[in-house]
Amino acid sequence: MDAITALFAGFETALTPINLLWALVGVTLGTLVGVLPGIGPALTVALLLPVTAKLPPVSAFIMFAGIYYGGMFGGSTTSILLNTPGESSSIITALEGNKMARKGRAAAALATAAIGSFVAGTIGTMLLTFAAPAIAEIAVQIRPEAKFSLIMLAFVTISATFGGSPLRGLISLFFGLCIGLVGTDLQSGQARFTLGRPELLDGIEFVTVVIGLFAIGETLYVASRLRKDKASVIKLEGNARMTREDWRRSWKPWLRGTALGFPFGAVPAGGAEIPTFLSYTLEKKLSKHPEEFGKGAIEGVAGPEAANNAAAAGVLVPLLTLGLPTSATAAILLAAFQQYGLQPGPLLFITSPELVWGLIASLYIGNVMLLALNLPLAPVWAKLLLIPRPFLYAGILVFSTVGVYSLNNSVFDLFLLALFGIIGYGMRRFDFPVTPAIIGVILGPTAESFFRTALQQSNGDYSTFVRQPLSAFILFIVALALIVPAVLKARRPSVAT
Repeated sequence: MDAITALFAGFETALTPINLLWALVGVTLGTLVGVLPGIGPALTVALLLPVTAKLPPVSAFIMFAGIYYGGMFGGSTTSILLNTPGESSSIITALEGNKMARKGRAAAALATAAIGSFVAGTIGTMLLTFAAPAIAEIAVQIRPEAKFSLIMLAFVTISATFGGSPLRGLISLFFGLCIGLVGTDLQSGQARFTLGRPELLDGIEFVTVVIGLFAIGETLYVASRLRKDKASVIKLEGNARMTREDWRRSWKPWLRGTALGFPFGAVPAGGAEIPTFLSYTLEKKLSKHPEEFGKGAIEGVAGPEAANNAAAAGVLVPLLTLGLPTSATAAILLAAFQQYGLQPGPLLFITSPELVWGLIASLYIGNVMLLALNLPLAPVWAKLLLIPRPFLYAGILVFSTVGVYSLNNSVFDLFLLALFGIIGYGMRRFDFPVTPAIIGVILGPTAESFFRTALQQSNGDYSTFVRQPLSAFILFIVALALIVPAVLKARRPSVAT
């Protein structure tokens, strides 16, 4: 009942005219960037961090949440009409949805994706409403040793999940941790990794790092591979709509996809990729029309899209209750919290209840807005795919440069932006995932703080991390996450022979 009372208070905040306007801006912008190939919610929120620094926190996060959910909605349009998944979680949607579109069923594919996203997003938000306060109450009692171990678990699992190589993920994480150490040590007052530059004494602005690695790096990577020929966009006639048979074949996959997506989004490194593939496999096994899979089965769009959006709601559980991001967008949202001097975690529900519950309430409102935007306006969003890529990415470059310069009016920040942009391009070029680096920059100082606090409370006894039961158990899981994949990979050739 306390959660319901708090949620109603959140609706009072979210339903004010100004916050409704920011929610509409967020979902519209999120759908737009979801439709445009190569631009996702993480990059968009990163670009907007400098611009929204002067906004009230509640309004800013309501807009960010709208962008997050809107990006998930809009990504299906690109996958279905262009056969270009903007993110790895949309690969399955592209596989079946584009086949449906080529058979003249683009409207049905877009409709089942939009309605499935609405159903999964709403159910996922309901689960978030009741799960987050319960987890927050438990998390208040977690000791610093266990909090440090939790961050270690997030580091290892995220590094192993993003990208094709766990080693590359760990190298990316190490790079981010090093960047996070730049500046003055708050306990000893000593300068670290500043190279004698006074501009680095306060550390490197995480906005500069994020925009450099994500926006500039992505722009350079796309520019280096831009081809003259235009992609083939399937035309969409009329609004997104479904027949009675489509409804009959879609509603169960929506529910099953939701059940798979939410828990995977809520665990460190769960993300949306695993549940979308699991949902696709499950629907193929349960379908009465297995012969249609690979040729345009509507269940292959409905289930994975629901799993994708349910995972988006699940990602907010560890972010709000523990301060742990489990996706790229969640990492940027964590940076946004820190920009406002807020630390997500169990105390956030006590210190900033208006922000937390206003944000959660806005997710319900945003889902309704997204459904209203996506079904009747699908042909309009489809036309955005015709925007020339050079114009699009040139605009991102300009917006990125102006945004970073506006933070401190510093030319030195622009040099750093260019440096991180080149590094981001190199990471994309050689298949090093960017997300572990971003999470290392943001969570590295927090992990160091918990580590030092635990040592101070134990008088410098390092064994405290294995003597505290919860910490020891989490570190055991960390060790398994590092060792088991390597052992399985080493045994694979001998098994094959």
